[in-house]
Amino acid sequence: MSTEIKRNTAALDPDLPASAQLTAWLTSLVRNRAYGELAQLRRSRTRTNAHIWAGSYDAHHRDLYEQVAFLFAVYHRGASTPAPGFGSLGTAVRRIGTTVGRGPNDPGAARLVDRIVASRRIPWRHLQHAIARLRACEQPPPSWTQLVEDLARWHDRRARIAYGWAVDFHEPYDSTRNPTQKGSST
Repeated sequence: MSTEIKRNTAALDPDLPASAQLTAWLTSLVRNRAYGELAQLRRSRTRTNAHIWAGSYDAHHRDLYEQVAFLFAVYHRGASTPAPGFGSLGTAVRRIGTTVGRGPNDPGAARLVDRIVASRRIPWRHLQHAIARLRACEQPPPSWTQLVEDLARWHDRRARIAYGWAVDFHEPYDSTRNPTQKGSST
């Protein structure tokens, strides 16, 4: 297997947003068993070729893309199947817990969300903890594409990303509810 980092064809599709291209490339690393590149991404203090490649998807948000690639690699340590994830980070953290209680019913998950949404700056350390807990609980991660897009708008007061994550954490997901509908779905 070549140690040279290569992009797959989905990651080069100009019609896809940069966040989706990053996710396609990262999942291809797992699918192609490019464990060396994934190990490089887990080296958060050292900028490696894999970090540079991840950051190249969006020059304006280079550090953010590199950090999300790090989180992806942490989640996929030793994995043979990629997990593209689904939902927001709040939805994902809602899955943390045990059979005794998950999400808001798990004190650790509730404290973790409180620390994440209270942060003015992007809470990288707490995000890493959330991803590690999801992996330990064998729960799917958040959508990596959505995570990149949410974090790119973290400081946009109108986007209210932290608030949205808190709502997603505390409100159960209802697939029958119309997203434009206000209030209860009954």
